[in-house]
Amino acid sequence: MANNNKKKGAGNTAINIRNKRATFDYEILDTFTAGMVLTGTEIKSLRAGKAGLTDSYCIFDHGELWAKNVYIAEYFYGTYNNHNAHRDRKLLLTRRELRSLQNNSKEPGLTIVPLRLFINEKGLAKLDIALCKGKKQYDKRDTMKDKEDQRAMDRARKDYGKY
Repeated sequence: MANNNKKKGAGNTAINIRNKRATFDYEILDTFTAGMVLTGTEIKSLRAGKAGLTDSYCIFDHGELWAKNVYIAEYFYGTYNNHNAHRDRKLLLTRRELRSLQNNSKEPGLTIVPLRLFINEKGLAKLDIALCKGKKQYDKRDTMKDKEDQRAMDRARKDYGKY
């Protein structure tokens, strides 16, 4: 008999919620992985995959990093103690990472944006955040053109030996 050493509910399903708009609108300079402080109904709703990172951002308040406008849907079976879907959520980083992010984010044109919300192998909710610089319109067009060219080259490489 095989011995399964899996924790109950830890990493059985892959939850990977991405902020696709962030990579299009921002140039990513540095990335960090932060823990999140969540309530019981929030983690249950997150495990069900009902979350979104559209228009979310991070700010510092009294030396603490907070994620604003991160959407985690209300839990369907939650009662009167259900959470607010768009509440501010505290992010957990080391003191050195917080200091580095705070100093860098003070520079004009730089911001902190969530990239990916996931549950790690231990069953804990994590948020990948990035120090970003906003792109201009022509930078966005260049990015789209590069992606299109890469897709065309991949297609040509794939079809090269078929005929």
